[in-house]
Amino acid sequence: MKAYLVLDLSVNDYAEFKTYIAEVPVFIAKHAGRYIVRGVEPTTIEGDWAPERLVIIEFADREKAQAFLDDPDIQPLFKLRQATTTSRLLLADGCI
Repeated sequence: MKAYLVLDLSVNDYAEFKTYIAEVPVFIAKHAGRYIVRGVEPTTIEGDWAPERLVIIEFADREKAQAFLDDPDIQPLFKLRQATTTSRLLLADGCI
């Protein structure tokens, strides 16, 4: 079953965040993931959720998504993202 990482973020330091944007696609590809939505400004239809930017990454299954999250080589990039953005990240399984 496919799995999705959903990232809701506001960029606080774009100059530094550009490094993350440039380097993270290599790690997504390494774990057989692909962008479904990449950094777009979404339109809120209902409720009070109002992300500034939204990213959705698809993986073949939860194990590949978790391997991406646990990859020791990407941890410095995650720290960079956390330092340069205000973000929320979740992992969700897709439908059969």
